[in-house]
Amino acid sequence: MLELHNVCFSAGNKVLLDNVNLTTHAGSVCGLLGPNGAGKSTVLKAISRDIQATGSIKFHGKALEEWNDLERAKHLAVLPQASQLTFPFSAQEVVALGLTPLSISRQQAEQLIKEKMYLTDCAGLADRSYPSLSGGERQRVQLARVLLQLSQAEQAPLLLLDEPTSAQDLGQQHNILALTQELAKSHNFAIVTILHDLNQVLRYCDQCYLLDQGQVSMQGPPEQVLSNQCIREHWQYDPQRVTLSNGQLALI
Repeated sequence: MLELHNVCFSAGNKVLLDNVNLTTHAGSVCGLLGPNGAGKSTVLKAISRDIQATGSIKFHGKALEEWNDLERAKHLAVLPQASQLTFPFSAQEVVALGLTPLSISRQQAEQLIKEKMYLTDCAGLADRSYPSLSGGERQRVQLARVLLQLSQAEQAPLLLLDEPTSAQDLGQQHNILALTQELAKSHNFAIVTILHDLNQVLRYCDQCYLLDQGQVSMQGPPEQVLSNQCIREHWQYDPQRVTLSNGQLALI
């Protein structure tokens, strides 16, 4: 569904992506891992065409640049780590920005907005001024917006998440990641998400790509990629591995 082949990008003399190859599929949650400055956010920017990288990026078998803006917006959405907005829109009005590529009636729009805000646990914020919200509340409002944007996708949609739990409390972190799993498994989304918590990667991701210095260092199922040797090499930390009562691997 999504294929990156030899994707490269430089800013000045600094190489940020160096022949990155990545493949992910509908129904899958793919984690992007790596230390700070590894190139994770740059990969998302290349996929979303926020930067003009070289190499090949195909989406549903077609070069990304061949998708017109409207069709791409209906099938591919990005949740940035933080979204700054100073105009005093209400939270509901911010979510409604996701209607832009859709062709639906006002009644349908109102219903979809309510559904997405309920799904992301921000329905109670509907009338609040967006700039007055906490960082975590803003993240959930923006997640509702991008889910609304993808609600008329005719093919499996792609959702790119840049540290979607960075501003969330513990409970909301797991709510959001459980939602990404549900979107993948029950609604055929392809999810590509940047995560720093390796236990969350082990619990919620089907596959992962480990980046370091702009290159893919390792890729595969998280429990195979995240060996003690790998973690020592890339994060300079020596973890202990524990198998929980439900069989889930945990790192401490």
